Amino acid sequence: MSTPKAPPTVIPTSKGASFVEVLVDCPGTDKLFTYRIPSDLNICPGDILNVPFGARQVGAIAMRCLSDLPPELTTTRILSVVDVVCRNLFPPGYWQILEKVAAYYHTSLMAVIRVALPPGLLQRSQRRIRLHTSINSVDVHGLGTAAQDILTLLQQSPTQDYTWQYLRRQVKKAQVGLRELQQRGLVKSYLQTQAPTQPKQQQVVTFTTLNVPDLTKRQQEILTLLNQEGGELWAQDLLRLAHTSSNTLKKLASKGCITLQQQERLRLETSPIQPDQPRMLTPDQAKVLSQLNRLQGYAEVLLHGVTGSGKTEVYLQAITPVLARQQSVIVLVPEIGLTPQLTDRFRSRFGDRIRVYHSALSDGERYDTWRQFLTSTPQVVIGTRSAIFAPVANMGLIVLDEEHDTGYKQDQPAPCYHARTVARWRAQQEDCPLILGSATPCLESWSQTRRCEPHLSQSKVHYLQLPQRVNARPMPPIEIVDMRLELANRNHSIFSRLLKKRLQELQQKHQQGLLFMPRRGHSTFVSCRSCGYVAECPHCSISMTYHHSPDSRQTLLRCHYCNYTQPQPQACPVCKSSYFRFFGSGTQRVMQELDKTFPELRVIRFDSDTTRRKGAHRQLLNQFARGQADLMVGTQMLTKGIDLPQVQLIGVLAADSLLNIPDFRASERTFQTLLQVAGRAGRGEHPGQVILQTYAPEHPVIQAVQQYSMNTFLINELKQRREANYPPFQQLILLRISGLNETMVENTALDIANYLKAYIQLHRYEGSILGPAPASILRVARRYYWHVLVKRPQAKLGQSEHWPFPRQECQQRCPQNLRLQIDVDPLKLL
Repeated sequence: MSTPKAPPTVIPTSKGASFVEVLVDCPGTDKLFTYRIPSDLNICPGDILNVPFGARQVGAIAMRCLSDLPPELTTTRILSVVDVVCRNLFPPGYWQILEKVAAYYHTSLMAVIRVALPPGLLQRSQRRIRLHTSINSVDVHGLGTAAQDILTLLQQSPTQDYTWQYLRRQVKKAQVGLRELQQRGLVKSYLQTQAPTQPKQQQVVTFTTLNVPDLTKRQQEILTLLNQEGGELWAQDLLRLAHTSSNTLKKLASKGCITLQQQERLRLETSPIQPDQPRMLTPDQAKVLSQLNRLQGYAEVLLHGVTGSGKTEVYLQAITPVLARQQSVIVLVPEIGLTPQLTDRFRSRFGDRIRVYHSALSDGERYDTWRQFLTSTPQVVIGTRSAIFAPVANMGLIVLDEEHDTGYKQDQPAPCYHARTVARWRAQQEDCPLILGSATPCLESWSQTRRCEPHLSQSKVHYLQLPQRVNARPMPPIEIVDMRLELANRNHSIFSRLLKKRLQELQQKHQQGLLFMPRRGHSTFVSCRSCGYVAECPHCSISMTYHHSPDSRQTLLRCHYCNYTQPQPQACPVCKSSYFRFFGSGTQRVMQELDKTFPELRVIRFDSDTTRRKGAHRQLLNQFARGQADLMVGTQMLTKGIDLPQVQLIGVLAADSLLNIPDFRASERTFQTLLQVAGRAGRGEHPGQVILQTYAPEHPVIQAVQQYSMNTFLINELKQRREANYPPFQQLILLRISGLNETMVENTALDIANYLKAYIQLHRYEGSILGPAPASILRVARRYYWHVLVKRPQAKLGQSEHWPFPRQECQQRCPQNLRLQIDVDPLKLL
């Protein structure tokens, strides 16, 4: 019997290594592939490579270097790495975080990488070679023939670049020539993806001299302007400032007065900077800041501050010493809509050290920002949940603002990660503090602080409070309006009589207000009063929402799940009745009713329909802040940390709709949402008022909101969670099985549920399996969804899970034409 080979030795770089295992850039391929390392290449884990894959060359990520082959492979089957395309794209230890995310959320490492990296960097791609600098300033003496031939081709190209495949066909020994050029820094290699993401090149003008004969007066004026602007400008900026043409610049270059060169221009999100100084802290703020500054190493801090208590100023002053120590900071917000206000304030304090990263940026902006992360410059990264993967080195602090918000949880695609969980892992790895800030902390975070003190000190969990607003401003009183009484008094409007009165006074008193409506669109659904038919999406088992555009006579029905849209029928499609009307309310209908009832009010609508265009968030908020509107109508985007000191009136419409969601977290979310939106009022010099309209004024949540009794509410909610074995006392894992065939989806869900029940019974694990059950919305975009819910005890301290979840076995029971998504710690069970 032959002796089995020992496992290959893993080493940190390719020095002494012969092979490398890589993840290739090919959809649906998640396993590692082994390639031979050429003798003249040095490869480190994390490098982006160019490798042959099938009939193409594709991008790949080096995962680990091996001294010898795994036993199951033979040398005859191993192809060689073509080249290293990009080095040092990840800091040390970065892969450990990605692997931890993949393991905890039961998904592939490539799926995590695709979420973490900028879009376009790891798609099917072709390798291109570009001139790094002007050939005129390069000494070609000593370059080989192949290198000179490549330079000539690149210089003749209008874009100064070519695909690597083209250069290999045109130049003999192109690989040798390319490496020679790269060693001298003359060319750059990059991968061009389907949606090209590459450095942006622009022409820069550099002043040389004025001492040239025969200069015209106009040419002298241009040179003087360029010299006054520091001697160097982007060509397009000089053309604009000097009101001249590119031909004039070419003439000046031919006379030796200026040089014209191509340089990379970084695409970074910017905004005007208005310098700001640290503000005087309240005693509560000063106490919290002092405790934060004393923290050393990893610590988790829940900063519970009421709305308007100055949490942002505490963040700013806590960040200042971190930057002074030459360390970087990550600040997360749950919504893109929050980044403009926060970014402007941070940029006023810290200038150009601010880096913004979220999905609303262009691919080029995200690509350039990512590369800025890799520099050693201390910086403050502000972004949404994906920014937690920013590869900044030497981290000194992580902040999650509005930590309770569900926007930090990704539902799809996999991995279904929570930014708070990943932030905790990064803070532990970097040995730095993590601040979780909120006026309405989530139950899980809050419950951690209620454990016994000895345990708290060991786990480094801290609870800090800002119980009062800045300058001791009072919290706005919340007045409950019973809409049942309004209806009994024949008020059929969506506005109560009290709210109507206050809206009428807005302009008279030169005040501003916010109207909160949980839903966007015009109406919730369209139904026939004769036969009861409800207009549903043909692809999803859900009613469509009525949308009305004041700029068009056409009204539309839209599905908010798959975006299917159709014109609104004039009559019922079933019985042809003309009594085919819309029911319920959305932000669009509120706007329409306001226009009828209060035509003199200047109103802005702030929801996902009106903020899709890039920069729309900042534009609408600035417009409102400048007093160009009296009222802003919006959805839950209004509740998330927006600071508008001039707002004195808050109106809440349809508060009950949040309570009636079939989810065990409905009460907690309703409480958080209503308190957050109430907190937008009275943040300035004048007191605020909140009018909350409801059909259930006696509901415990409504009562707790009116009294601002958060601790009482959370204690009662915690008790109910314990009795029902829900988080934070049990962990949930939701399995979503979906496909085009309803029967196959149902049978697969049943098979997986039965297997899991037998699995935990066989191993005598604690836990239970609920389901299978159809999703509350059975069909979305023609796909049917069934759920299986796993309940198990929370993992003990230091463990990633209480007992191993059999991901592979569940996946094997799912046919290839179906999709199995595993959502660990789900926030939505619908």
